Amino acid sequence: MLLTDREYEKFVEFIYNQTGIHFDSRKNTFISKRITNRLENLGEESFTKYFDFLRYKDFQKIELQELVNLLTINESYFFRDFPQIEAFANYCLTEVVERKSAEDIFTIRIWSAGCSSGDEPYTLAIILSEILDFNHWKIEVHASDIDLTILDKAKKGIYEERSIRDVPLEYLAKYFVKIGNKYKVNDKIKSMVHFEHLNLSDIKSMRLKRNFDFIFCRNVLIYFDELSRKKVIDNFFLSLNSGGYIFLGSSESINRITTAFTIKKKGGYLVYTKD
Repeated sequence: MLLTDREYEKFVEFIYNQTGIHFDSRKNTFISKRITNRLENLGEESFTKYFDFLRYKDFQKIELQELVNLLTINESYFFRDFPQIEAFANYCLTEVVERKSAEDIFTIRIWSAGCSSGDEPYTLAIILSEILDFNHWKIEVHASDIDLTILDKAKKGIYEERSIRDVPLEYLAKYFVKIGNKYKVNDKIKSMVHFEHLNLSDIKSMRLKRNFDFIFCRNVLIYFDELSRKKVIDNFFLSLNSGGYIFLGSSESINRITTAFTIKKKGGYLVYTKD
């Protein structure tokens, strides 16, 4: 079944108003297939009845969450976009650590926003474990996502071989346990990451996210339109400490959204910082 143009407009407007996630007119087939999946699961007879259920009866937004889980793509793997990870580890982290040490502040807080299946925050935890002395530093790695199903997977920390394909062999031996043909993040790394369910368009929840030294939000803002993207970035600016860094996907640019951040070149890689 395919949504009519009017039905499609109603659904994407409703999803946008609830989550900030934007879908253009080219996504009708994609949206229709996933809504049809929910119709079959619920035994609903039509798109109209399902829409009315979402709008007027889904008071706890449980069904909306199920639909959002189907609509968001969660492709991720460890040490993704390695040049960016190198810029973070070898330059940005070093700079922040040296500055904080001079100020007698020994806390590092990182937020992986849109963490998907956990590959990114666990990657960051591994890097921190390699670089910092945990007897001297207090480390906090926060990870959030709008998809509850993928968060459950992230908390388990068990991955297929394709997810760990770029993990250096010494790190694979040190930080993973092989279980059959899968790999589980060891308990030390798992204990470092704190997962939470979060909608980046929820202003009230975003106001609670403060005092981070680094924010990673890679390949997430592609789901937002220009207005929603700016709101999220503005909130990230407030969440970040002065001298902190934000990392977006390699094809994403803050300059098209805001001039609040300063561009720096670190190890041949362009990064964004809050002065």
